[in-house]
Amino acid sequence: PIEQEGTYPLPEAQVDRFMFKLLIRYPNKEEEKQILNRMVDPQPAGIQPVITPQRIEELRRVMHSVHMEERLTDYILDLVIATRHPERYPRLGQLKNLIQYGASPRAGIYLARAAKAHAFLEGRAYVIPDDIKAIAREVLRHRLIPSYEAEAEEILAEEIIGKILDEIEVP
Repeated sequence: PIEQEGTYPLPEAQVDRFMFKLLIRYPNKEEEKQILNRMVDPQPAGIQPVITPQRIEELRRVMHSVHMEERLTDYILDLVIATRHPERYPRLGQLKNLIQYGASPRAGIYLARAAKAHAFLEGRAYVIPDDIKAIAREVLRHRLIPSYEAEAEEILAEEIIGKILDEIEVP
């Protein structure tokens, strides 16, 4: 379906408030069959709670206590700033004309939070560079707006982000 058919696009300031932009594929035939069956002949869900609200709050506190070294904070800042000023980084100057708008400071906040959550889900109490790289595209793809030149060359935000991830030195 056309993403914006019958709706109005959100202003950039509102889009920036979403933590992630996930790319969702169409379901395969079996998945779509399950969807169809559930919607045509709904059965009582029989859902049972798997966690209490108190446990969720406890896990949130634990997740927020995940350690992130200052060098990784600097890495996050380099990634975000490179979306705004690629010319400040060796080997990224050619991206300047491909970026209309780079990521806002909110991107760094969400990158740090998502990296901590990723580390937590991986069973670690500390962030490693791979945690940041694992979620960077989802956090940045809707915050980096390609220029008309990039669009004319069919270069997507995803590709620009990939180049930034490849070229910014990992601590």
